[in-house]
Amino acid sequence: MPELPEVETVRRTLAPAVEGGCIAAVRFYWTRTCAGDADQTAAILAGQEIERLDRHGKYLVFRLRKHGRPSVLVIHLRMTGNLLLNAMPDRFTRAEMQLEGGTTLVFHDMRKFGRWQWSEELPPRLAQLGPEPLEINFDEFAASLSERRKRLKALLLDQDFLRGLGNIYADEALFRARLHPERLGASLSRRKARDLHGAIQAVLRDAIQAGGTTIDNFVDGQGSRGYFQLQVKVYRKTGQPCPTCATPVRRILVAQRSTHYCPRCQRR
Repeated sequence: MPELPEVETVRRTLAPAVEGGCIAAVRFYWTRTCAGDADQTAAILAGQEIERLDRHGKYLVFRLRKHGRPSVLVIHLRMTGNLLLNAMPDRFTRAEMQLEGGTTLVFHDMRKFGRWQWSEELPPRLAQLGPEPLEINFDEFAASLSERRKRLKALLLDQDFLRGLGNIYADEALFRARLHPERLGASLSRRKARDLHGAIQAVLRDAIQAGGTTIDNFVDGQGSRGYFQLQVKVYRKTGQPCPTCATPVRRILVAQRSTHYCPRCQRR
């Protein structure tokens, strides 16, 4: 599933082409892509001006306005969703948005898990997610961490703690901070909490700079692959030597998720 850097990469590649534009028409080729009635949603979206394209964790949020009334279109790419600028529809196309002037956004989704949802305001489940990891300051982060008696890997995947992180960047941030994925959040000293806070933000910025991570089919809004997968240190590196100490990277399960770490650099 695309994580924060992938969704931010898509946002950055699409925003210049869609912000300020007006939706001429929306078509759902797979009606279940729409959360709600597909025909009704398409009718509501026609004529909406796109004031801004935001990201909220792993979600794209189109900030809309029509007849002076604001609303939002939330798009969740899920596992295989790609939102492409001026692409040709194909057998995996599930939705299409046409803007006045000819610009088109085409939503390809091989596994059909992606969702489009229109609402008058941000849906409650999104509004209640945790803070953005690139925006939270250290004092807020440390205070929240000190209250969590949960293993670090599971905590970083908890969208109520921080929104937008997933397997790739949780593993990479813990490696950079030299923290074992099974340590409890509340057990960290203030110094180690600062290390983790800095590592999370650094790995996310590096991944955004690299255009995200393409493991399977992720591409940005222009159809370009990311290349952060060439920079990962432990994610999916089971048995390979740690780049710091050459100890073989180990894989374990934490909260039923594959977790990769160096047993020497990331001691419990």
